[in-house]
Amino acid sequence: MKVLIVEDDPLHRSYLHEAVCSALPECETAENGVAGEQLARHHKSAHIVMDLQMTHRNGIEAARTIWKERPDTRILFWSNYSDEAYVRGVSRIVPDGAAYGYVLKSASDERLKLALRSIFVESQCVIDREVRGLQQKSIGHANSFTDSEYEILVDIALGLTDRAIARRRSLSLRSVQNRLQHLYDKLDVYQATTDDHADSRFNLRARAVTVAFLRKLLNYSALERAEAELQEWLKA
Repeated sequence: MKVLIVEDDPLHRSYLHEAVCSALPECETAENGVAGEQLARHHKSAHIVMDLQMTHRNGIEAARTIWKERPDTRILFWSNYSDEAYVRGVSRIVPDGAAYGYVLKSASDERLKLALRSIFVESQCVIDREVRGLQQKSIGHANSFTDSEYEILVDIALGLTDRAIARRRSLSLRSVQNRLQHLYDKLDVYQATTDDHADSRFNLRARAVTVAFLRKLLNYSALERAEAELQEWLKA
């Protein structure tokens, strides 16, 4: 069995290499998501241990591409983060019936090795308790948001106007406005009319909405990552 390690931090990559080699026969390493995709294409029978937050291409984007090309690939996501942005991101790209895992980097050596064997040898899903609890909370919450609503809510928190959201998410302006109205109802936020010019990217709406949004959904690290993604979009 071939196992690929996709991790951009050299120390974490070395640690994973030792853990995988002690639990499974052989592995290769990649330093980011782009290299991971290329290795996955080369080793068509390989399974993958992947970090989520990486430079150049994050783990969710890389896993989406890999699963699209080879949906039977088994992937163990190994991450520092358990907030809703990542949990949702992983949940929405997993193919039906796929064996995958989500283990935090704070897990013990034995926990990691057990997850490796369970996923790659026994085809079982292994999700850390903290992540599983967040999944269940999200599913069971009466006012939980759909993935598309969540993405737009992130854009609002970052200060994007309706037109900028429509361009970024490839939606019509009317679709964005309809979704925003549902979001305001869920958040119980009153939204006064704002001047949203065609060539404007930001408005002051975020001041009112962001507070309610952050209390319900985001922690500081999640907002930082969303801001970094926005900067990449603005450069494009």
